[in-house]
Formats: sequence, C-alpha cells, structure tokens
Amino acid sequence: MIAVEKALEQYGSPVYVRHEIVHNKYVVQTLEKKGAIFVEETAEVPEGSIVMFSAHGVAPTVHREAAERKLATIDATCPLVTKVHKEAVRFAQDDFDILLIGHEGHEEVIGTSGEAPDHITLVDGPEDVAGVEVRDPSKVVWLSQTTLSVDETMETVGALKEKFPLLISPPSDDICYATQNRQIAVKQMGEDADLVIVVGSKNSSNSVRLVEVALGAGANDAHLVDFAEEIDEAWLKGVSTVGVTSGASVPEVLVDGVLAWLAERGFEDVEIVKAAEESITFSLPKELRRDLRAEAAALSEQ
Repeated sequence: MIAVEKALEQYGSPVYVRHEIVHNKYVVQTLEKKGAIFVEETAEVPEGSIVMFSAHGVAPTVHREAAERKLATIDATCPLVTKVHKEAVRFAQDDFDILLIGHEGHEEVIGTSGEAPDHITLVDGPEDVAGVEVRDPSKVVWLSQTTLSVDETMETVGALKEKFPLLISPPSDDICYATQNRQIAVKQMGEDADLVIVVGSKNSSNSVRLVEVALGAGANDAHLVDFAEEIDEAWLKGVSTVGVTSGASVPEVLVDGVLAWLAERGFEDVEIVKAAEESITFSLPKELRRDLRAEAAALSEQ
C-alpha cells in the first residue's frame, strides 16, 4: 500500500497496478480513490504508462510484456517472494525437479512457476502427492507459496519425503514471517476463545488460513470479515471470549474497528496475545527513486 501511495505522490495519477497490490478490499478501495487503477493484464495498461507489479510477484514473461508495451515498471514484489523466485531459478539451473507447494491459480504460484516452467510441478496439498512424478528422485527439491498454513505445508512436505526420501528442503523457510507469527498467535488464542474473528479479505490466502488454524486449535467458531459491520451478532450467542486477529496486509484501523464494535457489546477487556516481535522492514522499490515519467516518455519515443 505504501509503495502505491508513494508512486501516486511522486508521479501523480494514474498509476496502474497489475492485480491487487495486496489481497485486501479496504486497501484496494482506498488506493483507487487516490488514483490507482487496478488491471488484470499488462495489455490493459496504455503504452507509455507506469505500471506497478503487486507484492505477489510476476513471471518473467510479464516483464517482457511490459517492455514490449514501453511501460515504465515499479516492481513491488515482496522480498520474501523474490527469494522463492531466485531459489526456483537456481535449482532449475542445476536441473532439479522443483515441487512447488501452493494453491493452483494463486498469483504468487503463477509468478514462481513462470521462473522455471519446465522444472516446476505444483503440489496443492497432501492429497496431490500420490500423483507427483519426477525424472530423478535424487534431484528433487520443494519450495512453497509464502502465505500457506505452516502445518499444512509441513504435512505436504512429510508426504513428499515419504515418496521421495532424498527430497531437498530450501535453504531457509519460505513461509512469510508475518504469516507464521499470526498462525502461532491464533493457535494460542484458539485454545481459549469461543469465537475467533479474522479481519481480512476472502481472496487473501493467509487470512483464510487463519480461520482454519483457529478452528484446528480448538475455537468453537471462527469467521472472516473485511469490516466490523460484517460481524453477525448471532455469532456472540453463548460466547464469553472472542479472539481477534488479522491477515498480514490488513490496516490496523480495521482491527481497531472490530475491537470497538465488540467493546460496544460488552467485550471491552482486551488481552494481547503476542507470538513474536516483528522488527523486519523492507525498503521501497528502487524504481521509486527514479523519474519514471521521463523514462516512460523516452520509451514511447523509441
């Protein structure tokens, strides 16, 4: 969100964004009001314009499409996703079969797969493992979408290792630290909460996973909402303890809104459940330190 706001401040509107910058309805609506235009395909962006690639990353073919349309690009891919892309390229260069654990059709999976399409096989959960085939069982590695459930991912990895005992793990964990921390906190919360409310959008993979984790941890009920107004008061019947959490890209104002809504209904005592301190920060895309309007104009003249 900050990257899009900075681009609009620096270059003015419109700034085109390929796919939702993050999967959150409030963020997208807020940025649209400020002048961002969200598109599904690069072909929808007028030649010579500025286009930003979302946090989920894109395949190399998308960069080529942008160059062909003489677009100035801002790459806002999350550094954790970039790490997975680089791992895919490196293992493909070493001629490994890469088993990518993720959800079919998710933008992040599409982008990662595009880095090495001839080497990557998608594994969408433990139930897919039986049908997985590789060329050489001694040269196979697994990578994962960064927003998955840690437990489900490791269950899939376990099944893959039973089938391919020489399966190599990536050098470091691919699951986003913010996603992991929230899942750990929700596990603690789910043990004690009658109801867990997750603030996030339905197309947010990590938000959907939090509902599943809460239920798996013992919560009697769990729901996903974008805004406080979506909470059904019937959910509170017989409830003495409510847990509240949010997806990784959800603005704090939305969580505060849910807490205020609950306080008005008698749930005013708040206890913080903290799984970890998050001190990691990422710099803005390097393209926001250049004059992209001038670059786009120069490209259009070529």
